[in-house]
Amino acid sequence: VQLQASGGGLVQAGASLTLSCTFSGHNFVNYTVAWFCQAPGKERERVAAISWAGDGITDYLHSVRGRFTVSRDNSKNAAYLQMNLLNTGDTATYYCAAGLRNSRYSPAYEYDNWGQGTLVTVSS
Repeated sequence: VQLQASGGGLVQAGASLTLSCTFSGHNFVNYTVAWFCQAPGKERERVAAISWAGDGITDYLHSVRGRFTVSRDNSKNAAYLQMNLLNTGDTATYYCAAGLRNSRYSPAYEYDNWGQGTLVTVSS
């Protein structure tokens, strides 16, 4: 399995970005996809997750709930993170991760497959 994250960039506060994660491998539908972020000097934390096919239920970090939306397109082997109303606190490198039949609550160490990260910088 290989993951490729893209879509990061430099934006002003209040702007929107959509991150994409493409999955190369088999049976994408059986993988839960999560987005993690890591700011300098801070631990990696799970921002959002969407369950593998069966329910597609989502979960969000409290601070992004209502602003970020995670989705997936199993026909394209892709997942997305729509980020709205960005603020400077969202500045971080964002990683997508895929775990075979993971819970949407799974922590980082339970994900075996990671993308390379895409940097999001929000200026005030």
